[in-house]
Amino acid sequence: MTTRLVERARAALRNGIVRTALGLYVLQAGMYLLPIATVMFLARRLGPVHWGSLVFMQAFVTYVTFLVNYGFNYSATRDVARHRHDPDRLKDLLAGVLGAKVMLAFLSIILVVPVAMIVPAVHRNQDLLWPAMLWALAVAASPAWYFQGLERLGIVARCDTAARILSLIAIVLVVQSKDDAWKVLAIQGGLLLCATVIELTVAYKEVGFRMPSTALVRQTLRLGWAIFMLSGAISFYTIGNGFMVGLFGTSAAVAYYVGAERICRVLGTLLTPIAQAVYPRTSQLATQARWRAARLAKTSLILMAAGGCAMGVFLFAAAPILVQILLGPGFEQAIPVLQILALVPPMVAVSNVLGVQWGLALGLDRLVNAVMYAAGLLNIVLAIILVPHYFQIGMAVSVVVAETFVAAGLYLVLRLKGLDPFAVAGTEWEEAPATVPA
Repeated sequence: MTTRLVERARAALRNGIVRTALGLYVLQAGMYLLPIATVMFLARRLGPVHWGSLVFMQAFVTYVTFLVNYGFNYSATRDVARHRHDPDRLKDLLAGVLGAKVMLAFLSIILVVPVAMIVPAVHRNQDLLWPAMLWALAVAASPAWYFQGLERLGIVARCDTAARILSLIAIVLVVQSKDDAWKVLAIQGGLLLCATVIELTVAYKEVGFRMPSTALVRQTLRLGWAIFMLSGAISFYTIGNGFMVGLFGTSAAVAYYVGAERICRVLGTLLTPIAQAVYPRTSQLATQARWRAARLAKTSLILMAAGGCAMGVFLFAAAPILVQILLGPGFEQAIPVLQILALVPPMVAVSNVLGVQWGLALGLDRLVNAVMYAAGLLNIVLAIILVPHYFQIGMAVSVVVAETFVAAGLYLVLRLKGLDPFAVAGTEWEEAPATVPA
């Protein structure tokens, strides 16, 4: 019996999806669990007002990360998954994405300088701007998309986790007062940049280096345009929320909202590695046998929805304890925010499967974009109405409404197109065509 279990475990570890998911869980721990430990330290050391200023600037420059990433985490990952056995194509992809990211990084700097002078809330935190830019560009430079497409995220997981562990140690040693907030971003950005250099070195050793050309950059930007538009829609009601609270509220209100949001994100994204691991496989199957891709998406949807509901119930019930332990004294106003955001994990789980694993794998980029942009617009309108009056509570309500709209909207669109994964999964005898209805 024991031998059989060991054999099954070894067989599972040889599965590409399982290996990728495990690598993503290690990476997820580095991206969220270690930062939560950092939050526990900084929230107490800096207090709501100064920590609120720090996370406000992080929210501001996250738009830079979004611009430089340009959706490559999905578009380039999909292309790598489909051409994983073509070294020449992989070399072109690496060159094109690297060249595009360098160009977009310069563009982001040109845009940030005047914005930092015009927007009062950003101008008040000028001392944090360039350390925050270093952090944002280091995050955006990661070649995780390449290794994810190959279902080999181990190297990224190891490098990024090591960088974040070293960052936490350095922050605890170096940050001694409220005036040291800029050091947090400088330390994190510098170490993440070192991790990126190591990861790129490994990637280029595998396929060889090719100098980015104008043609490759243009081709790569064209490849990622639809996903870039999708990412822009998602950013309206995800990465920009802390920034929106800062525009209309106080630094303390930013701290209350972002503190609750980060706690929610840690638990709410525990299932994300499964979704990201499945995406390359559904992208590959969608061009060969759609019913197999649908069956995989259906299984993932059931698991993700169940897990999301369980996490939501836990967040609501444990909110007072979680805020007390993770954020500390002075953050009591984050408790109702976290309880409202407890509704987000189930919605995100459903929309991730329907939109990314299924919709994008089928090439329905425009339809997914339409739903996301509608939700983003809804989120902005609600935030403009609610945040000036209700601050962090108003932002939390806006996010929940937007996420609910996304999940319901995606399912309705798929049903209308005859692409409900539950229905398609039962058509085993039909082979999928190379294209799907737009």
